[in-house]
Amino acid sequence: MDKGNSIYLNSDYDSLTNSQFHKEKFRLQKELLKLQEWMLKHKKKVAIVFEGRDAAGKGAAIRRISEHLMTNHFRVVELGVPSEKQNLNWLNTYKDVFPREGEIVFFDRSWYSRALIQPTMGYCTDNQYKYFMKRVVKWEQDLVDQGVTIIKFYLSININTQATRFEIRRNHDLKYWKLSENDLESVEHWQTYTQYKEKMFEKTSWEGAPWVIMNANNKLIAQLNCIRYVLRTIDYDGKKDLKPKSWTVDEDDRSIMFLDVKFENLSEEQYVLLSRLQQFL
Repeated sequence: MDKGNSIYLNSDYDSLTNSQFHKEKFRLQKELLKLQEWMLKHKKKVAIVFEGRDAAGKGAAIRRISEHLMTNHFRVVELGVPSEKQNLNWLNTYKDVFPREGEIVFFDRSWYSRALIQPTMGYCTDNQYKYFMKRVVKWEQDLVDQGVTIIKFYLSININTQATRFEIRRNHDLKYWKLSENDLESVEHWQTYTQYKEKMFEKTSWEGAPWVIMNANNKLIAQLNCIRYVLRTIDYDGKKDLKPKSWTVDEDDRSIMFLDVKFENLSEEQYVLLSRLQQFL
C-alpha cells in the first residue's frame, strides 16, 4: 500500500465564533438525518472508525455526529480492555459488531488498536502485530465488497494539546475519571506510537478505505470537518451544497456556551479566553 492513499484533510474553516459553530453544526446535522433516512431506505451499512492518541477527541466527535440521529439505527462500539478470547480472534471480534442493514456503527478505537496502542505499550506480541498488518487490508476489502462503507478517521493532536487536555481532565470534577495512569504512561512512548502510526498509514490506507488524517487541535472545527467528510463521501438523496457558509462577523456577539452554562455580554478578553478553553473540552 502507498502512503499516498492517506488523505491529509485541510480544514474547511479558518475559525468560527461560538454562534457560527452552532449554526453550521445545525445545518450539517440536518444533512446527517437525510443521510440516515436514505441508508434505511436502501439498507446501507456504514462503519466509521475514530483513531488517535488519548484525548484526541474521538468520543466527542462521535457524540457530535450522532447526537440527533435516530437512536435505533446507530451504535457506538468501544471495546475497552479485550478479553483473552478477543485478543486471539481479533478481526473476528470486530466483524461480529459490524453494521447491519440500515445502520451506522461508530468505533471509538477499533481493530486498529492492534496497529497503534497495543504494539506501542506491549499489549500484543510481535507476531500478532505482523499477522494483523498482513491481513487487515484484505479483510476490509472483503467487507467493502459485501456492501459496507468504511470511513477511517485519524484525529491528530500535538503533544502540547494533549498535555493541556490531560490537565483539564485532572482538575475537572466530572471528567477526572477519564485520565488514567495508562494515559499518562502512554506519553512516555510518544515517539514509538508515532512510528507505528506512520507505518499504519503506509500499509493500511487503500483506495476503498483511506486514512483521513484530521488536525484535531481544535476539537470543534475537527468535529465539523468529520461531519462534512462523511456527508461528502456518501451519495445520499437530496444532498445540499456542503460548502462552508460565509458569515458577516458580528463583533458584538460575545456569547458562548461553556460547561453547559451560557455566558453573555462578555468582554473581548473573556470571550477569547473561553473560546480557547472550549476547544479542549
